[in-house]
Amino acid sequence: MIEAIEIPTAAGTFDALACGAPGGREVLLLHGFPQSALEWEFQLTALGGGGCHVVAPDQRGYSPGVRPEPVADYRIEELIGDVAAIADALGWQRFDLVGHDWGAYVGWAAAAAMPARIRTLTAVSLPHPAAFLRAMTEDEDQAQRSQYFTLLRKPRVAERVLLADSGAGLRKIFDWKIAEDRIDDYVRRLTEPEALTAALNWYRAMHLSGPTGPVSVPTLYVWSTEDTTVGSTAAMATERYVTGPYRFEMLEEVSHWIPEQAPEELTGHLMRHLLAHRT
Repeated sequence: MIEAIEIPTAAGTFDALACGAPGGREVLLLHGFPQSALEWEFQLTALGGGGCHVVAPDQRGYSPGVRPEPVADYRIEELIGDVAAIADALGWQRFDLVGHDWGAYVGWAAAAAMPARIRTLTAVSLPHPAAFLRAMTEDEDQAQRSQYFTLLRKPRVAERVLLADSGAGLRKIFDWKIAEDRIDDYVRRLTEPEALTAALNWYRAMHLSGPTGPVSVPTLYVWSTEDTTVGSTAAMATERYVTGPYRFEMLEEVSHWIPEQAPEELTGHLMRHLLAHRT
């Protein structure tokens, strides 16, 4: 059974969803933009019922208790710090890390920065940041796919565009690939005061963040062929940035919203990955 919990840290209190008994295998799930921990509902239930202790926090800016104003407070270094602080608060020394979209970016960076603490990494949709940034620079297809970054980085303009007409711009991002009531929940959360600005500050802080190094922990990367934001060039290049055991899974006819559009398939891959790396 999924329960809502609060996780106090020095940065503030994170809202989170949890499933499974403490003492089970520790798994941390990181959501992406413009979502919340709720995107992991299926995985929380499946893993929690399979002997894991699974926690999915609403990340920095998405949790009202951790919503700083300065853009610099959303640098990747701060987000890695949140992962460590959340694990510390839960009493986890080592854990499996799973991330989707921006959550995957944090996952890649955290796994590179503190491999001693992360048992395995599962990155969903977003490739290794170095592969992604190189593709944005050198691959015309990826450059076209990433043009939306320009809008999202514009202060006040992005908020106005996305929230106009009852959040029609936010709703369009999902391309009607997930349940409407779930989209309603995400939009409602981001219409709270300063919530959308905080979420967009992740994009606005990108140029302030340092590079992500190679990842040595056992890694699963899941990419989908119908992802409109990530092309095959960056996806295929990701293996160059993983020095440890690596597995790449490609989902056919699935959009960017893998955890909700293909929950059974993703969870199957995730479970096999966890079982293959128990220590």
